[in-house]
Amino acid sequence: MPDQPRIPGRRFLQSPGPSPVPDEVLAAMARQPVDMGDPRLDQTIAACEAGLRALLHSADAGIYLYATNGHGAWEVVVENLLPPGAAVLIPGTGHFSESWAVQTEALGRRVVRTPWQPGWPIDNAAITQALRDDPRHEIVAVFAVHTDTASGITSDLGAIRAAIDAAGHPALLVVDAVASLGCTRLEMDALPANVVLGASQKGLMTPPGLAWAAVDARAAAVAERNPAPRFYWDWRLRNSPLSYRKFCGTPPQTLLAGMAAAFELIALEGEDAVHARHRRLARAVQAAVQAWSEAGPLGFFAREPASRSVSVTAITVPEGFDVDAMRAVARERFGVALAGGLGPLQGKAFRIGHLGDSNAATILGCLGAVEAALRVQGIAVGGEGLRRAVDSLVADEDG
Repeated sequence: MPDQPRIPGRRFLQSPGPSPVPDEVLAAMARQPVDMGDPRLDQTIAACEAGLRALLHSADAGIYLYATNGHGAWEVVVENLLPPGAAVLIPGTGHFSESWAVQTEALGRRVVRTPWQPGWPIDNAAITQALRDDPRHEIVAVFAVHTDTASGITSDLGAIRAAIDAAGHPALLVVDAVASLGCTRLEMDALPANVVLGASQKGLMTPPGLAWAAVDARAAAVAERNPAPRFYWDWRLRNSPLSYRKFCGTPPQTLLAGMAAAFELIALEGEDAVHARHRRLARAVQAAVQAWSEAGPLGFFAREPASRSVSVTAITVPEGFDVDAMRAVARERFGVALAGGLGPLQGKAFRIGHLGDSNAATILGCLGAVEAALRVQGIAVGGEGLRRAVDSLVADEDG
């Protein structure tokens, strides 16, 4: 890293990914690698697989881990499920659904999109209609982004499942849970979802570089019939008790050790408590943003309050406001790192992450820094922001 002026104390990382890494995870990653015959390596991999199944509420899903990021996980499902030229339906939810669509097309597959209405969750009626418009069942799967970290919107997976069922279409449901698993409840088997994918650097509180896919029997059968050439991403080649075959080579031991430690922390706190904490912190952030917006220039990008994510809040800014300059002030003067807007929101919004290893103290410190940085940059904000956040935390029923 280039030299920067030192800010005493700990800098706060309040982006929606990478998220803060707990000290216990960092400590687990500090140990030396072991040889690939060491049973501790198999135990670490097994702990990661078990941790994912527990959070996914799936006893039987096949778990596949990859040394990659979330975009790699997207490619995993494309190459395993879709023959060359096959079609997939990707409902519009903003930057990340469109990015997944572009990547899928670059891999030689056909994408059917539903329209995206900025500020709103996935249009479930449009899913049903798009599938009804496919009487030959050429669409193999629906690729749905659960929480879009660019927009701060979480779509209703149960409603998406119902939309597919209403069409009477056999398409698989594939869920991107990169920004939702570990933050909000996701029940793979009960939904059901056929594939759920994710990555390490958000609710799972591990540095970037480890992605995963959970696969049910129906999706595994589709992959088995798929004639597409593949090797590194191939689920079939990774069905082995041998650690090096599970990773098509040397496993990323350091990241696996960190993720195993993260699952221990989640289990220690309790899944319900983890989810309640995320709801509590999200409500505090949203209370502050609501107060700031009363002065005029700022606002929520997510139009529907119920769709506002427990992971991240996207905040719109007035035309001509230099978001990057404000973020630099927050980072270098007040010690809090925020995220900017992505895709259509670039230069038009900033984002506060409140996921992973966050608590009331970090959120209040973050909100104070944001309010200070906005004022330094000349943005009028309702002066009750921090107080409203405190009031929310004091009164919160999840507290």
